[in-house]
Amino acid sequence: MPEGSENSPTTGQEGEGPSKKELKRRQKQAEKEAKKAEIAARLASERQAREDADSQNDFSKGKYGSLPINQGQEQSKSKWDKIEEINGSRAGQKVQLCCRLHTLRPTSAKLCFCVLRSEFGTVQAVIAQNENTISKSMVKFVASTNPESLVRLTATVSKPDVPIESCTVKDAELKIETWFIVSNAPSRLPFQLEDAMRPHVEDEEQKASEDASDKDGATQGPNVNLDTRLNNRVFELRTPTNHALFRLCSGVCRLFRDYLLDRDFVEIHSPKLIAAASEGGANVFKVQYFKGSAYLAQSPQLYKQMMIISGFPRVFEVGPVFRAENSNTHRHLTEFTGLDLEMAFNDHYHEVLDFILEMFVNIFQGLEKNYSKELAEVRRVWKVKEFQIFPNGKQEVLRMDYKDAIRILNENGVDLNETDDIDTTNERFLGTLIKKSHGCDFYVVDKFPLAVRPFYTMPSHADPKKWSNSYDIFMRGEEIMSGAQRVHDHDLLVSRATELGVELDGLRDYIDSFKLAASPHAGGGIGLERVLMLYLGTGNIRRTSLFPRDPQRLRP
Repeated sequence: MPEGSENSPTTGQEGEGPSKKELKRRQKQAEKEAKKAEIAARLASERQAREDADSQNDFSKGKYGSLPINQGQEQSKSKWDKIEEINGSRAGQKVQLCCRLHTLRPTSAKLCFCVLRSEFGTVQAVIAQNENTISKSMVKFVASTNPESLVRLTATVSKPDVPIESCTVKDAELKIETWFIVSNAPSRLPFQLEDAMRPHVEDEEQKASEDASDKDGATQGPNVNLDTRLNNRVFELRTPTNHALFRLCSGVCRLFRDYLLDRDFVEIHSPKLIAAASEGGANVFKVQYFKGSAYLAQSPQLYKQMMIISGFPRVFEVGPVFRAENSNTHRHLTEFTGLDLEMAFNDHYHEVLDFILEMFVNIFQGLEKNYSKELAEVRRVWKVKEFQIFPNGKQEVLRMDYKDAIRILNENGVDLNETDDIDTTNERFLGTLIKKSHGCDFYVVDKFPLAVRPFYTMPSHADPKKWSNSYDIFMRGEEIMSGAQRVHDHDLLVSRATELGVELDGLRDYIDSFKLAASPHAGGGIGLERVLMLYLGTGNIRRTSLFPRDPQRLRP
């Protein structure tokens, strides 16, 4: 219809403005909006009046609210309880907690259920309006608290009729009596923490892929992918699984350190800024050092050996290791925590290898004995078969020579010569074959070809041009420790370095120290995060690194 027609619903004659019908419609609409606004204002006024009345008659005043910022105003002598210590046997007792609000489930204006969380413990709590102590306003305040807020509360322990399977505390429930917000979380969070706590369902394609740096397996329910987790790492670390995992990380370091200290080792702390690449290769970070250059240490290797020469027969270190490897795989980091040890021996480097294997067995058994709760939580999410230390029917670690490993691979269709380097794919295949034939996830391969080891590795007396006194230790088909007897003779060390084209000028302090007479010695370096990844079966080393660093990630 042409604009301005006499039949137009919005105008009269051309240029005369809206029609009477349109004006009438607009008037009705305005009256309708005014009436709606009047009703809304009346309801709001009535609601405010009720809230004011409730507030004036609120017999729960002083039992809930938001606390001022803690600036050291006072120090109470209150006893604070832990969620992990609550159980059904404490029914009727009062507890005082400072914890996080995990989830809320209001069922009415008078009743609200919630789950409280601290570290990797969770417990259900409930608040219900009554005639004497809990007002409707208090229930409303609790129900309006944002999840992940930090709260202080007192409650009475009660025993539920049926176990609460969704919480770690299954035989107890808390009846809330006071509730104060210490620190209020925002209403919008990076993701729902519950989504990051669901059991992991393994993605077979991911398992088969070497490049799994930004993938995560499917879960039952909404999925939080690995990049999202790492981008919000501070928040994601709140999950009970992460609390358990990094307690296990601490446990590995503790067991490592205690085992060595109990056997006369000395803990050292070597420099991480060094004058030359410690491994003699290109995978090193170069940094500006005033008017010159320095490098980030690829390992404490050279300093461990110099300590042996200094008369310290047994040394170890726990510290950062830097590798400038542009590897975006599931098992590589550019910075990781190294557990390194070095020790002098009398007759044979197997004295050291035997010691190291006994140490690993002690660590694994110590985790199972002392960290059962943490292991249960991690295994709730990562449903991987329990780690098997020993071969079927035996109580000693499986050992084989490198040429035996090559033979096993040859017998199963892998075409490799006796001294060829075994790549990552074939290492994992070898692990699968060993698991199938021997039933174990832990083993050592000894006497590697000399050509694939660093210049400071001692050649084997049996064939010094071909083999070396070196070893790698494996978990689930992946290497977690590389070690060897070191060259302790100055002339042989210079010869080996020259043969491999290693620049000696930057290593002069290290090389010259061997002129002072060195003991025969051996040792190795362990990657903490990789040990955890393989023992727990988390599939990606970034999950076992607190704030992982790789070629794509320098934050947070």
